[in-house]
Amino acid sequence: MLFRKHRDYVFRTALLLTKSRSLADDITQETFIILLSKYESYDPARPFKPWIFTITMNVAKTVMKKQKILKCFSFFSDEIAGDKIDSLEENFIKTDEIQELWKVVNSLPWKSKEIIVLHFYSEFTLKECSHVLGIPLGTAKSRLNTALKQLRRMELKGKFDFTKAGLYEER
Repeated sequence: MLFRKHRDYVFRTALLLTKSRSLADDITQETFIILLSKYESYDPARPFKPWIFTITMNVAKTVMKKQKILKCFSFFSDEIAGDKIDSLEENFIKTDEIQELWKVVNSLPWKSKEIIVLHFYSEFTLKECSHVLGIPLGTAKSRLNTALKQLRRMELKGKFDFTKAGLYEER
């Protein structure tokens, strides 16, 4: 029941972070294995969704670290390269401008990307983001602020136009 209820959301989050179907599948599977093995430690007085995404984010970090090591040795690079998401991502992201924004977000460092994904794509509050990431609320606010500054710098360098994407009004 838990798997059916949360699998799509966990998979989508993993997919947005990794841009790889097989990695997102692995992360989803590993998340639910950990969730089931640690279920007795879950506190029912707390919201379930942030707990499951804390697990998802931790698993995603571990998987991404392993992928960096694999890329260094390039044992599996051909298999991974053929697995990149294009058509499925287009289902999530409809317009060219939003696709352009996603490319810019994807180029951010991991800490910036994860706070953007959690806050804007998964629609968590900053308090929920801090809980999921296991950081103080002030740190979550600081990371979001830093990520937004990084995006603004990219806009100033001409890499992206936020007005075209409808993120703020034209003057």
